[in-house]
Amino acid sequence: MRLFGCTAFLSMAVAMVSLPGSAQAASYDFVPAPQTDLNRIYRIDRVTGEVSSCQYGLQEGTIGVTLCFSPGEGAGAQQPGEYGLVASRHEREGGVFRVNYRTGEMSICYVFDERVVCTPQARPSSAASTLAPSAATPSVNSGSGASPQRP
Repeated sequence: MRLFGCTAFLSMAVAMVSLPGSAQAASYDFVPAPQTDLNRIYRIDRVTGEVSSCQYGLQEGTIGVTLCFSPGEGAGAQQPGEYGLVASRHEREGGVFRVNYRTGEMSICYVFDERVVCTPQARPSSAASTLAPSAATPSVNSGSGASPQRP
């Protein structure tokens, strides 16, 4: 009898681990747009990278409505990965960065024509990143007075 009890317990434990939904972690992350006068929030599916967005809208005679923007060009599902959203600290920026934590790729996502659109996923090549600092700041030498801009 004892063997049957252990087998039943193990079977039940395996079944519960494989349950979708509440037994697993949430599959979405949410990030507000950095623009300080915009009440928009972006949502990303952490596995597929699909991005959508919603914001509050005024509608006469009501308390308001939730306006949502579905994925458009480039914002749909990508190759499976580990995706997230990162907002810049630029107070006038209405978009966010979609990042793939596994590959290091990034794209910019924003609302355009009632849809969320994203640029193609990209990452700097190692050759480009070694050239970028000297090309980006050619006049930065000791005592030149040049300093980086604050975000």
